[in-house]
Amino acid sequence: MTETPWYQHFSTDDGLVISSRVRLARNLKKYPFRTKLTTDMAKQVLEDVTTAVLDNRDSAWVKRLNLTSPAAHDEKSRNMLLEKHVISREFLKTKLPQGVLLQDDYNVSVMINEEDHLRIQTLSSGNDIQATWDVANRVDDAIEQNLEYAFDKNYGYLTTCPTNVGTGMRASYMIHLPMLERTGQLKNLMTAISKFGIAIRGLYGEGSEPMGCIYQISNQVTLGKSEHDIIQILQSVTKNIGDKESWLRAKMLERHRIDIENNIYRSYGILALSRKMAVKEAMDMLSEIRLGYAMEILDIPKPVKPLYQIMIEIQPGHITNYIGASSATELEMDIARAEYLRTMFT
Repeated sequence: MTETPWYQHFSTDDGLVISSRVRLARNLKKYPFRTKLTTDMAKQVLEDVTTAVLDNRDSAWVKRLNLTSPAAHDEKSRNMLLEKHVISREFLKTKLPQGVLLQDDYNVSVMINEEDHLRIQTLSSGNDIQATWDVANRVDDAIEQNLEYAFDKNYGYLTTCPTNVGTGMRASYMIHLPMLERTGQLKNLMTAISKFGIAIRGLYGEGSEPMGCIYQISNQVTLGKSEHDIIQILQSVTKNIGDKESWLRAKMLERHRIDIENNIYRSYGILALSRKMAVKEAMDMLSEIRLGYAMEILDIPKPVKPLYQIMIEIQPGHITNYIGASSATELEMDIARAEYLRTMFT
């Protein structure tokens, strides 16, 4: 698998929005939903989708990664795909035959036999949700040329989970919100934006915890709204959240400059010199450093890799790969994580 290009999606260290993502849930008309699929049916879904994509003249951007192969059962490899947001936690739970059609640079992926028969996903760097949707729509149309989706003229696309019925679309931003988290104002915002059908979740979406003050902001409602409506609402809500975060940064810097500067520079020094580092501690310090560059406080040259890439590469799957082992103890990962971080900040 090509390792170098994927981080282009997270190449911005200055803006609040790290990346944009669109995910489309689709099911094939001739098969029952995944909860009723037999093993043989799941194999056929996998074959049908793979053939439909690879036979399409616009499908040069994919290669097949079958996660049911012996190599793909390696926990480290699966965790790395999860940490890169290529696959989901739900995808790891199923025992049915499954696979991923994956673009080499990770711009586009199609999970087969996740919660639905297909989950089409597109990623882009920064705040560019419209362009991300355009790519997802093009991929969706290309697949639909050869496969018939489960669709109802009144309800739209039919999905395993009722909350996805309609457009089947989840549009989201990955956003850095250190001041809203630090001042405790994020909980109030979560309640306020839920009225618009928007949710704020942790780093890996629903059910996950935030790390490094990184959050996902996404739509909850798909039924009764067009893709254009969903994107417009998401953009508007995210702008308001971003404005609040920017205002807080300016206000906190005005009132507590020395404390903010101290936290940022201390974080840099610790990452540059530590010999053991837990993932949560490292994520918190990397968040401080990203804040320091965004607020133009930190005058030390940036690391050779984008900070969000570093945040991903200190996660357990990537650190185990960095060690060059199939598995590692927590202590071994903490030591290797500190070593890796020293190479980034010295």
